Amino acid sequence: MRFYCARVLVWIIVYLLFICGPLFALMLGSWPPARDFWTEFSVALGYAGLAMMGLQFGLTARFRYITQPWGDDLIYHVHRQLSIIAVCLVIAHPLILFVVQPEFLALLNTFTAPWRARFAAVSVYSLIAIVIMAVWRTKLKLSYETWHISHMLLAVVAVATGVFHMVGWGYYLASRWKRGLWIGMSVFWVGLLFYVRVIKPWFLIRRPYRVAAVRKERGDTHTLVMQPEGHPGFRFIPGQFGWLTVWQSPFKASGHPFVFSSSAAVSDGRVEMSIRSLGDFTNTIHAIPVGKRVYLDGPYGTFTVGDAPALHVLIAGGVGIAPMMSIIRTFADRGDERPIILVYGSRDWESVTFREELEALKPRLNLTIVHVLDDPPDGWTGERGFITAEVFKRHLPPSYADHEYFICGHDMMMDATERILDELNVPISRYHSEPPSFV
Repeated sequence: MRFYCARVLVWIIVYLLFICGPLFALMLGSWPPARDFWTEFSVALGYAGLAMMGLQFGLTARFRYITQPWGDDLIYHVHRQLSIIAVCLVIAHPLILFVVQPEFLALLNTFTAPWRARFAAVSVYSLIAIVIMAVWRTKLKLSYETWHISHMLLAVVAVATGVFHMVGWGYYLASRWKRGLWIGMSVFWVGLLFYVRVIKPWFLIRRPYRVAAVRKERGDTHTLVMQPEGHPGFRFIPGQFGWLTVWQSPFKASGHPFVFSSSAAVSDGRVEMSIRSLGDFTNTIHAIPVGKRVYLDGPYGTFTVGDAPALHVLIAGGVGIAPMMSIIRTFADRGDERPIILVYGSRDWESVTFREELEALKPRLNLTIVHVLDDPPDGWTGERGFITAEVFKRHLPPSYADHEYFICGHDMMMDATERILDELNVPISRYHSEPPSFV
């Protein structure tokens, strides 16, 4: 735990150094003539916002050493929040200048403004477009692939034109070494993008997988079985996920994150992903032909079972059963006798994915299954409705704070379950959640 906290602290410090370090560097050496506070404040906001935008390339580069202490879902949430902050800082820069120095409004005229001002306008407009497309992607009816490519290109344009504007204006970059510092940072940002879009896809394309089978499961779900081709594959921990590319090359922005549902104890490198038909890409899983070459980038994620001897309570809703199946299958294959209670919420009995396999696995491990059906069949004697505190009290042994909890399902189900655990005085360190975007 101490090592984990130290790594988190180190990465926070590194991030702040990348943001604030260049600002402090501008204060070294000779200074330009002093200006009023609000002008200088707006310039500082612009520099900080640009530095934050550049570092967004690093947050989405999927460096395992960076994402491991936090979890990929948290990293992407932080990426979204920091992007909004960065956009606000960058936009605040010209707005403050327009208020304190109205003569700068003339720079909004694209035909008469100097190129350095035009670069600033393009940067701001690109950032606004990024926000609009991210917030209203569904209403704009943009596919994931179209949005992803547009998002990346607009981000590159925003950062590049922001740097051109900054260097072109050059008020604080009169010194050659200061210009070199910011140009060097820009090269670093471009290098991150080059790694994400060229180097990593090059490694992936050299380690392909072949689809060995596509199994139809209950609950409008299909399991994609994939075998490594010409390499041993990779090892993963049950509960982790990978980015799947099927219909296009890894050099295109087309990867989709899905949890591995197979056992982590297999020796042949085979991996499985169980995917429910919920959208554009997932609706095509059933049509993937056997023998199709696909690409997997992984493993990622911290939704994993450690060596704790405590009772493991797996709480799944719908397709959230996928990571739970990986855990259960791995325990069975390894002969792990630690007790597991699976609390599994489903719409009805016919849509319970892996229903038969779960029953078949029970003799091989210490597994108890509690089905909770929203629409149970006639004569059903099990739990009805939704997963509640009463369900836990009926099936979990006290004390509740001693167990390890793993939660995966849709947002409302996960939020409700976390509130229940809080009511049962379960410390937050004892439960782990996986968002549906990685299932």
